Amino acid sequence: MKKSISLLITLLVILNIQGQELLSLPKNINPADRICFTMYTVHESTLKLTAQFYPIKNFEPFEAVLEIEKNGQWVQIVKSPIRYPGYTALFRVNEWDDSKEVNYRVVHNNKAFYEGIIRKNPKDKDEFILAALTCNSIYPEHGGDIPRTDLVNNIKKLNPDLIFFSGDQVYDHSQHYLYWLKFGRDFGDVIRNTPTICITDDHDVGQGNIWGANGKKTETRSGISGGYYMPAEYVKEVERAQTSHLPDPYDATPIEQGIGVYYTDLKWGGMSFAILEDRKFKSGLLDLPKYAPDIFPNGTRDALFDPDIDTRKLDIPNAKLLGDRQLKFLEAWTTDWEDAEMKSVLSQTVFAMVNNYTGKHDKEIIADFDTNGWPQSGRNKALSVIRKSFSTMVGGDQHLGTVVKHGIDDWGDAGYSFVTPAIANYWMRWWDPKEPGKNREKGAPYYTGDFHDGFQNKITVKAVANPSNEEISEGGKLSTRVAGFGVIKYNKPQRTITFECWPRNIDISNPNHKQYKDWPVTISQFDNFNPKKFYQLPILEMSKKDQVVTIRKSSNREVVSSLRIKGKVYHPKVLELGSYTIEIGEGDTPIRYFDVKALKTNNKKLKVQF
Repeated sequence: MKKSISLLITLLVILNIQGQELLSLPKNINPADRICFTMYTVHESTLKLTAQFYPIKNFEPFEAVLEIEKNGQWVQIVKSPIRYPGYTALFRVNEWDDSKEVNYRVVHNNKAFYEGIIRKNPKDKDEFILAALTCNSIYPEHGGDIPRTDLVNNIKKLNPDLIFFSGDQVYDHSQHYLYWLKFGRDFGDVIRNTPTICITDDHDVGQGNIWGANGKKTETRSGISGGYYMPAEYVKEVERAQTSHLPDPYDATPIEQGIGVYYTDLKWGGMSFAILEDRKFKSGLLDLPKYAPDIFPNGTRDALFDPDIDTRKLDIPNAKLLGDRQLKFLEAWTTDWEDAEMKSVLSQTVFAMVNNYTGKHDKEIIADFDTNGWPQSGRNKALSVIRKSFSTMVGGDQHLGTVVKHGIDDWGDAGYSFVTPAIANYWMRWWDPKEPGKNREKGAPYYTGDFHDGFQNKITVKAVANPSNEEISEGGKLSTRVAGFGVIKYNKPQRTITFECWPRNIDISNPNHKQYKDWPVTISQFDNFNPKKFYQLPILEMSKKDQVVTIRKSSNREVVSSLRIKGKVYHPKVLELGSYTIEIGEGDTPIRYFDVKALKTNNKKLKVQF
């Protein structure tokens, strides 16, 4: 009975589509226009494509067909039911041939036809291009429904190999379906033809902030206690619409309330992407007063403004960030280099607090628990695993474009992250430290360099797109204010990554139109695990190039690093003295060297013959 009531509430909430002139949705949709948009991925020869429909009417069938074009003819390859109440159809095709480009169309009732292109796997391209977007607000009080045509036109000119929406595709907290259709109408012309990763964040599931706490029920939208406020059926419908087309989850076991998971990896174009749900397992804040009663005498809050607080006290023992399941996934993903030359981690937001003013530039925020700077130990666990694969991190949510090199025990001993600016930036943030950063590059702005963030995490800031007074006052609320999108270019032969940060309302192909002033930023793949303090193993000289080299501790076989090297020579670094196992090659029978000693300086050569 309770489940039926929950489902009824969900239906009443998400299907309320009458009287919404703001979104300009057709009031009477022609059966020939029943299909709104599609999204797809191809991973390890499996195509998954989701078609999103407008409401099915009267006696129309709850079934759709996926067809591909062969020799000038449309050929049916698979049927799918249309899921209710969200009106989505998921198509799956195993043994997909990704060596060629294929035209497809989704067909409904032999009246609606929606066409697109399944791309050829770009594994032979030297440069892989990722377009990254976040925070798609269209609230009337945020400035109204500003067209996305500038973004769509620029993405078409960029012609990326993959598009990443990192969350908050929908900001309405009660009518997700309605605004989700609007998202698809805005971006349909690019996502129908390009593989797309889409993950959910707090606003997508009806909350201002979220600490998922393994899926438990919370009683307030603030979410401070941890968990989900909206009915579980609502959350599941949101995730079905936004993430069903992703590769299969690493471990599909549902969390509490039967809510699913989607964390997984995607291999495409010689790249391997880990796709995280960084807030689904994150601990709530109810235990904070118990561990820091002097800081929270009157109960829990989601942000602190007192500069005299020692935020190190807030690192609660056993508090989760990614959670054990996702850490296990990342460990397994670290050593899987099949069909991959470089790796990258995609998350909802950054593993640090890289803002100290929020909403208004009037009162400095000391600790923002919505960021992944908290819990500190959970943050450090995540970064210590991510750096093992020399992975760059890409995320969103903060509305503030940043490039940061993370530190765990020392500044710069973990990887780089790029947070892209918001599509629509009503809620502004700033990184405006009172003291200039230490160890800044010559001529670099005061806000760059080495800092402790609000939780005393070590961060090295490389670039920030802070709002300026001029940008705040220009145009509509969402058309300026350092809104924009990110571009990440992975050069596989050179093993470099270039971060680009573009504003709204520009032409990316016009040489007179510039990125935000601190960009572009180019790093080496090897910078993502390049600590200042390290020990060395012998220099490896191999008879075959571009081999996978995995370093493990001899004592417990824990992975220290794993990398597809560039060329035939590689000099591994480790963080501690001791004995290590070196594994070279892929599959179940790599070449192994046991009990290899790490030295402060090690110029010995180890010749590896295949």
